[in-house]
Parts: sequence; structure tokens; C-alpha cells
Amino acid sequence: MLTVHHLNNSRSQRVLWLLEELGVPYEIKPYQRDPETMAAPASLKAIHPLGKSPVITDDAGALGQVTIAETGAIIDYILDQYGDGRLIPPPGTHDRLRWRYWTHYAEGSAMPLLVMKLVLKASATKAPALMRPMVRPVVGAILKAFVDPRLATHLDFWEGELGRSTWLAGDSFTTADIMMSFPLEIAGSRIDFGSGKPNVDGFVRRIHERPAYVRALERGGPYAYADG
Repeated sequence: MLTVHHLNNSRSQRVLWLLEELGVPYEIKPYQRDPETMAAPASLKAIHPLGKSPVITDDAGALGQVTIAETGAIIDYILDQYGDGRLIPPPGTHDRLRWRYWTHYAEGSAMPLLVMKLVLKASATKAPALMRPMVRPVVGAILKAFVDPRLATHLDFWEGELGRSTWLAGDSFTTADIMMSFPLEIAGSRIDFGSGKPNVDGFVRRIHERPAYVRALERGGPYAYADG
């Protein structure tokens, strides 16, 4: 049986969603973040040395018992073992190139900036009280000069690309859309797409309306970004 080691409010929600889209049987082993640090529990290190989520274990595929971490690697494995050509454009097509690009872009380009923004803002509020008057102006300057302008460029890029087709890799839904869901949901929890980014807003609404997405929420439990 394939088991998803699922951390609340994390990238592992995408794995549940993919499994629901493909109709692959799976089990969930839930983990909860520390309410103060938001870190994953130490018990995840018993599954993978880095102690991060998502992680899956599987003994039902052709490779026998495996443990796989990293969302992209997990999605590749699930497609190879259970996809039967679904949720991926045909090889040798422009849509396949777009699919590959967005699959890597999600964690390679989009998420680092969003994580940087999250960490910087947290440092301004969680610094010792005596240091906050010094930390906040520095954080604000970094956000204004470096992070926010680059995020704005990426948002404009998303908006333009989603104006080309219904989904990121063409007119058919693929795992590239699943990979990009988390960055867009994270961004949407902090940025109002509705006024200036109708294509991005429409994309997020479409993924939230998919029956498999809804089923993944029902199985995975509360997810803070589902309304992002």
C-alpha cells in the first residue's frame, strides 16, 4: 500500500490531490506542525533523515518497498508507477515542454521567493522585543528593495501565461498545475489576485473546484490555503 506521510498545511497536500485525480489507493499517516515554530515533528525523521514532508512509502509498485521525498520526485514516481500516461502531455509537443518547465519552476523559482518573504516577515515579529525596533526597518527595506519587486515580476508572468491557455501546460489539466497550486495558494493567502490578476484568480478557483481536490481536502484534514 502507498502511504503518504502527511504534514498539515504543507506541500504534501499536492500528493493527496494527485492520488485522488488518478484514483490510486493510499493511506495517510498524519503529522502536525509545532504550534510555536511551525516545524515538522521529529517523528518524521524516522521515515526520512531530513524529517520533512512530503514523504511517501510504497510497497505496491513495481520497484517493491521504496521511500521517496520531495514533491517533484514523488509526483514523477506516481506517474511512472500508476499514471498510465494520464495528467502529462504527449512527448514531442510544445505542451510537454511547458509541462516540464512549470513542474521545475514551482519549487525552483516560485517557492524560494515566497519562503524568503515568509521568513523575513516572521523574523520581524518573532525577534526579541528589544531588537524589534531595529529588525523591522531592515526587514522592510529588504522586502521593498529585493523580494516584493521580484514577486511582482513573477505574478505578472503567471498572469500572462494563464492568459494563453486554460491550464499552465495547455488546455488539458496536468501535474504541472498540481505542482504550481501550492505557490499560487501561498501567494494568494498574502496577495489579493482578484483586482489585478484575473487569470491567476481564475486558475486558483478552477483547481479548488476539482472534485479530486475536494476529496483530498476531506481526507487530509484542514488546509489553511484552500481558500487562498
